Amino acid sequence: MEAIFAATIVLAFIALGELVSIWSKARVPSLLVAMLGIFIFAKIGIVPDTVVDDSMLVQIYTILVAPLLFHMGTLIPLRVMLKQWRSVVIALSGMVVAVGLIFLVIAPIFGFETSVAGSGPLAGGIVATGLTTEGLTATGAASAIIVLPALVLMLQSLPSMPLTNFLLRRYATKLRDSGELHELAAAHHEEEEEAATKKKLVTLPPFLIDNQLFMLFLVLIGGSIATLLAGPTHIPASILALILGIAATAIGLSPDKAMERSNSFGVAMSGVIAIVMAPLVSASVQDVINAFLPTVSILIVGIIGIIGGGFIATKLLRWKAPLGMSVALTAMYGFPADYLLTNEVARSIARDDDEKEALLNVMLPPMLVGGFTSVSSGSVVIASVLVGML
Repeated sequence: MEAIFAATIVLAFIALGELVSIWSKARVPSLLVAMLGIFIFAKIGIVPDTVVDDSMLVQIYTILVAPLLFHMGTLIPLRVMLKQWRSVVIALSGMVVAVGLIFLVIAPIFGFETSVAGSGPLAGGIVATGLTTEGLTATGAASAIIVLPALVLMLQSLPSMPLTNFLLRRYATKLRDSGELHELAAAHHEEEEEAATKKKLVTLPPFLIDNQLFMLFLVLIGGSIATLLAGPTHIPASILALILGIAATAIGLSPDKAMERSNSFGVAMSGVIAIVMAPLVSASVQDVINAFLPTVSILIVGIIGIIGGGFIATKLLRWKAPLGMSVALTAMYGFPADYLLTNEVARSIARDDDEKEALLNVMLPPMLVGGFTSVSSGSVVIASVLVGML
C-alpha cells in the first residue's frame, strides 16, 4: 500500500479515538478506541496487516523518539517539580511498589519477559510502551508477549480513572466545606508570582522561541546529544534526553513545551502510537487471547501496588490520602486525563467560579506533576532499565 494511504488510515483510527475521548470526557481512552479499531479492521481484512509498516510512521518514531523525550523534559519547570516534591515522591512510590509487586507475583507465574512487558506501560504511558515494544521486538520475544504492552496501555485507564474521580471528589468536597480552600489557593498564587519574577541563566530572544524551525532544530540537537552520549556513558538515550530537557529548561537554553512550539509534537506522537499499534495489528487473534490473562493479572497487581505505594508515601508525608492516591494513580493515564479529571471534579464540586478556581489551584499542580513524574519521566527510566535487562 502507498505510504500516504496507509498513514491516512492509521491517523483516521487515532483521530477517531481522540473524538470518542472528547465526547466521553476522557472516560473512554482514545488509545483503546484507536488500537482496538485498527486491530478489528485488520483481522476482518478491511485493512492490510502491514498498514502500520506501510505508513512509514515507525520510521518517524525512530528519528523523533529522542527529541520527543527531550521535549518531555521541558514540560514541567524544575522549580515547579521542586515545590511539588511530595507529589514526585508519592508518584515514584506508587510506581516502585507496583513494579516490585509485578515482579514478585507475575514473574514466577508468567515469566520475566511478561513482567518487563507489563511494568513500563503500567507505570506510564505511550512513550514507555513504545520503548518496551521496541525492546521486546529487538530481542525476538514471542508475539503474545510483544502485544502485551499495547493491551496494558489500552486497558489500564478503565479501572484507574473512575477510582481517581471518586477520590478527588471526596477530597474536593471536604476541602470545600473545611474553610481552608481559599487560604491554600492564596498561598499557591503567591508562590506562582514569586517564581515568575526569578530570572534564568540564559534568556532566548522571543524571535527564536516563536520560530518553529529553530524550535525543531533545538529538540533535534537535544536528541542528538543524548544519542551521542548513550554510547560512552552506557545510559539509555531516552533517559539522557529526558535529563537534558529538564536541564536545558532550568537554565533557559530551551523554552517549555519545545516540541509543541515547533508544531511537530503531533507527528512525533503519531510515530509513537504507530510503533505500539504495529505488533497488535500483525498479531493473530490467538496471540491476543494468550496475552489477555497476563494483561489482566498485571493490571490487578499493578493497581494494588500503585494504590498501596501511594497510600504509604501519603501517610509518611502527612498528606490527605484521597489526594495522594489520586496523584499515584496518574501513572495509569497521565496527561491529558489528569487535567480533564481534575477540571471535571472542580466544576462539579464548586458552588461558584471562585471556588472552582480555588479547587483547581490546589488540586491541579500536584496532579500534573504526578502525571509528569510517572508517565513522562519515571516510566521512561523504568522501561529503559527493564528493557536493558532482557
